[in-house]
Amino acid sequence: MLAQLARLTPSESDLVLRAPLLVCILIAGADNDIDRKEIRKAIDLANNKQKRAGSHLVEFYKVAGEDFEDKLKVLIQSYPYEATQRNPLITMDLQELNALLPKIDKTIAKEFYQSLREIAQKIAESSGGLLGMKSIGNEEAKYVNLPMITDPSTY
Repeated sequence: MLAQLARLTPSESDLVLRAPLLVCILIAGADNDIDRKEIRKAIDLANNKQKRAGSHLVEFYKVAGEDFEDKLKVLIQSYPYEATQRNPLITMDLQELNALLPKIDKTIAKEFYQSLREIAQKIAESSGGLLGMKSIGNEEAKYVNLPMITDPSTY
């Protein structure tokens, strides 16, 4: 995947590297409360992705996962505190992936998209439901399937 990023401009490749962080913030903060459990889950996912991501994504997640917690905190601070203001901005940022993903290998783009959806699903499940077990809240449900990003298998 990293070789694919060389095809993009620096700002485009930066967006791709930030995408897992953006998904984390969008889903964790959808209910206006980014709680510690959701942040911990995001960090755990980043660490696991470095080891178990799809074959094309392992190196990508090693780079994207470096200092993940620090990057996440800095990025959270760069957006408005209120979800009603933050979520539309993150949604617009993630929509920009629609112009970038067709520029990279389709197989890798599909793996990356599925990876982002997996991150969204696991973070949404980390903090909801009965005793916080595997239930997705109403606010997270609006975003968990990442409707702002077009599935690369459709183009």
